[in-house]
Amino acid sequence: MASHKPRRRRKEDTPDVMSRDIARSSQGTSSSSPQFPLASFLWPAKKSVSQWVTLPLILMVVGLFRWATGFWGYSGFNIPPMHGDFEAQRHWMEITTHLPISQWYFYDLPYWGLDYPPLTAYHSWLLGKIGSIIDPRWFALERSRGYEDQLLKVYMRATVLVSEYFVYIPAAIILNRKLGRMRGVSTWEGLVALVAILMQPATILIDHAHFQYNTVMLGFVLASISSMLAGRALWGCVFFVGALCYKQMALYYAPAIFAYLVGICMVPKANVGRFLAIALVTILSFAINFAPLLLGSIYDQYRDVSAYTTKETALLPLLTSLPFAINEKAWYFPPLLQLTQSIHRIFPFARGLFEDKVANMWCAIHTFHKLHNYPLGQMQRISTVITLVSIWPSTMTISLFPYRELLPWAMASTAWGFFLCSFQVHEKSVLLPLLPMTILLGSERGLGTEMRAWIGWANMLGVWTLFPLLKRDELRMPYGVLTLLWAYLLGLPPTSLSLYFGRQSKNGELKIITKMLHLAFYAVMIAWHVGEAFIPPPEDKPDLWVVLNVLNGFAGFGVCFIWCNWQLILRSGMMEDYFGVRMRIEAADRKKKQ
Repeated sequence: MASHKPRRRRKEDTPDVMSRDIARSSQGTSSSSPQFPLASFLWPAKKSVSQWVTLPLILMVVGLFRWATGFWGYSGFNIPPMHGDFEAQRHWMEITTHLPISQWYFYDLPYWGLDYPPLTAYHSWLLGKIGSIIDPRWFALERSRGYEDQLLKVYMRATVLVSEYFVYIPAAIILNRKLGRMRGVSTWEGLVALVAILMQPATILIDHAHFQYNTVMLGFVLASISSMLAGRALWGCVFFVGALCYKQMALYYAPAIFAYLVGICMVPKANVGRFLAIALVTILSFAINFAPLLLGSIYDQYRDVSAYTTKETALLPLLTSLPFAINEKAWYFPPLLQLTQSIHRIFPFARGLFEDKVANMWCAIHTFHKLHNYPLGQMQRISTVITLVSIWPSTMTISLFPYRELLPWAMASTAWGFFLCSFQVHEKSVLLPLLPMTILLGSERGLGTEMRAWIGWANMLGVWTLFPLLKRDELRMPYGVLTLLWAYLLGLPPTSLSLYFGRQSKNGELKIITKMLHLAFYAVMIAWHVGEAFIPPPEDKPDLWVVLNVLNGFAGFGVCFIWCNWQLILRSGMMEDYFGVRMRIEAADRKKKQ
C-alpha cells in the first residue's frame, strides 16, 4: 500500500510568511509579535493548528456572544399596545401560519401589517409552523398579540441565531476565503479578519438584541458577492434576487450590482449572450420567489377565499393607475392584486421622508429647516434625484472598470449614497454600507493601518449612531460591552491609540489629516456619551442629544461616502490614466517651448 502523502502547504499558509499588517518584527531578532489584541488571541493557531480546528472554535465563540446578547431586552418589551420589532416578527409568524396566503398582505394592516417581500413571509411561515408544534399559544391568531412568554423569547432568539448560521455565517466564511485567495492573504490572517467581521457590533446588537433578521438578507448579499468574485455572475444574480425578495433594503446595493453586470457584458467587448442569460436568470429568480404568493392567490380564488379581510374592497392606487380596465372576475386579477398590494406594502412612500431621527441628510437639514412643510410628492422627487446624483460616480466607475475586486467598494459607495440621501431611511439601514466595508478586512492589506483605521472608525461611528435606538430598548450594557470589545480587539480608540500614535502609525500609511479627523470624531463621540449620561437636555429641547448624534453621524458618514468613492476611483486605475495623459501633455508642451 502506498504511503499517504500529506497535502502540500501553500506558500501563503507557511508560518514564516507573515504580513506586517498583523505582526511586527522584534528588533535584533528574527521573531515577530502581534500588532493588535485580536491577532494576539489567535497567535497560537498560526503555526501548527489546523484551520478546521480553529474555525469551529471561532464559530462557537462568536455564537456565544450572540446568544449572551439575547439575554437582554428587545424592541417593544413590555410596551403595549404595539410593542416593537419583536412583536412584528412574531405577528408575521402568526398570520402566515393561520391565514390563506392571499390574505397575508391585507390582514389588519394597522397592527404590524406585513410590509416585507415574500421571502420574509415564507421564512415567517416556516418558523411559525415549527414554533406552533412546540406551543400553539405562541402564534394563536389574534389571541397571541403581545405574548411575552419566556420560552417564546428563547425560541425567537434561537430562530435568529439558527437563521444566521444557515445563511450569513457560511456566506461570510466563503467570501472571506475567496477574498484572501484572490489577493494572496494567508489562511491565518484570513481567520483573524473573519473574527473581526463576525464580531461587528452593530449587526449583533440589531439582530440579537433589538431583534430582527437582517443577517438573512445580508447573507444572501455576501453569497452574491462571493459568486461574482468567483466569476459565477448567474449565481450572483440568484442570490442577490434572494436578498431583494427577503428585504427591500438590499436595493441599496442594486445600482452597483446592475452597473457591474452591465460592465462585464460590455467590457472589453459586447457579450449579448451573457447579457441575455443574466436577464433571464434574474427574471426567473423573481418569478420563483413570487410564485407561491401568486399561485396561492389563484388557488384561493378557486376556493372562493377573498384576499380582503374587511368590507373595504376598493382597488389599490397601483391598480387604478393602470392604463387599461381591470376585470375583477378575470383569472389574472388575484395574482395582479397580490403583486400590486405587495409592492404597495414593500415601498411605503406615504410614510414620509423619514420616520425617526436618523443620521442622514434629510434629518440633518430638518433640524434647521422643517421639511414637512413641503409637499410629500415634491420631497420624493428631490430625494430621488439627489440619490441618483450621489450614486452616479460609483456606478459609472464600476461599469467602465468592471474589476471583481472593486465590487465591494462600489457597493459600499452606493449604499452610503442611499443611506444619506434616499427616502424612508431607518437607523438600522446603516448596516448596509458597513457590510461591504467590513468584509474588506479580509482583503489585501485589509488589516493594515489605513484600512483598519478607516473601517474601524466607520463601524464605531455607525454603532454610536444606533445608541438612541438601543437606549430605548434598555440595551446600554450590551452596546458598551460589544462596542468596546470590538475596539479593543482591533486596537481602536477609545481602548487604544496605537493606530494613530504608536509604532504602527510611523509607517506613513495614515496622513496627519486622517489622524486629526478620526480622533476628532472619537473625541466628540466620547464627549457626547458623557454629556448624554450626566447633563439633562433643556425642557424646550428634549431631543437635544439625539439631534447632536444625528448631526455628528451625518458629517462622519459623509466622510465615509467620500472615502469609499475615492478608493473606488483610485483602485480602478482611472486616475493613473489621467495622470499619465497629463504628464504626456506637459512633456509635449515643454518640448514645444524648447
